[in-house]
Amino acid sequence: MNSLDLPGRPEDTRIVVAMSGGVDSSVVAGILKREGYDVVGVTLQLYDHGAATHRAGSCCAGQDIDDARRVSETLGIPHYVLNYEERFRKSVIEPFAESYVSGETPIPCVSCNQTVKFADLLETARELGADALATGHYIRSKANGAHRALYRPVDADRDQSYFLFATTQEQIDYLRFPLGGLSKPEVRAIAEELGLSVAAKQDSQDICFVPQGKYSDIIAKLKPTAATPGDIVHIDGRVLGRHDGILRYTVGQRRGLGVASGEPLYVVHLDAERARVIVGPREALETHKIYLRNVNWLGDMALDAIPSEGLELFAKVRSTRPPRPAMLHHHGGASWVELADGESGIAPGQACVLYTDDGNDARVLGGGFIERSERAAEAEAMLTRLAAKPARIAAE
Repeated sequence: MNSLDLPGRPEDTRIVVAMSGGVDSSVVAGILKREGYDVVGVTLQLYDHGAATHRAGSCCAGQDIDDARRVSETLGIPHYVLNYEERFRKSVIEPFAESYVSGETPIPCVSCNQTVKFADLLETARELGADALATGHYIRSKANGAHRALYRPVDADRDQSYFLFATTQEQIDYLRFPLGGLSKPEVRAIAEELGLSVAAKQDSQDICFVPQGKYSDIIAKLKPTAATPGDIVHIDGRVLGRHDGILRYTVGQRRGLGVASGEPLYVVHLDAERARVIVGPREALETHKIYLRNVNWLGDMALDAIPSEGLELFAKVRSTRPPRPAMLHHHGGASWVELADGESGIAPGQACVLYTDDGNDARVLGGGFIERSERAAEAEAMLTRLAAKPARIAAE
């Protein structure tokens, strides 16, 4: 076995590297080339519109494609640019807009990995005769019996496992992640050693196609009718004001609500059907139970074999927070997670990623998208009563 756990000598092993134009994927190509592998660089052009293509920290467009091309020339490897704009629009951008309009908080990076990168690009790598597809993600994969399993990386600050929970077993077996055992400073140092022009390049942003992070601008452009005005309603039923569209709000938001109140208020629910933004005190956000959809289970135990009392594990409901103790339940085709310590500001559409523990060597057990959350009994009762009232009844 070679360094990628593949049979044969490196020079007899073809690896396609997904090159975004950033330092991470560039170093992956450089490392593998230095080890003697037959490396082919592939860059996807995913979008080509507006300010996003020129913004520092974008990826897969404009300047980034040129950077990937220059790195490939420096390394002496073939490089191809594939136009995936149409696939990206249909598989990532349009579902992102639809999800936001329905009151959810989507994670397009997960969708991109699910569809364009680890499905379409993976198939392209196979067509090029590659033995594996390598990426610059900070995550590790190791042999696990006849297959491979995913683990958190050495550099916890760069952990990208939250965005890769939906990777299927077949994809995991074909993918390789050479940076999983390195820290970001080490990666930049290698880029310097290799003489790569991107060694000091700024990291890409989470949502590459959104200029200045203004989600509402993208959604309003794709869905002109989405900015429907409506009421801003307190969870106790009082109408506090009006808004210009729920697409401008997210669950857990405190600033910029557009209403004056004697108490700190947070967005606790987005009622897309009635175009209402429901606000309330922080305690109304507290959640201990979340229901999941589209679960991708990667554990050795079958999902249907999980004991009736549940399976103890660790769950992560935000990319920036560490995994926390939880209990996974699965019954009658439904999956839900009970959070031991509770969380606040959980929104539908976000991901809940599951791990064996909270350490840097924790295995990724999969995860799912949050369908809904169950708050404390009092908050749930107030939301139920509010849902039963006609719009603006509290103002009468």
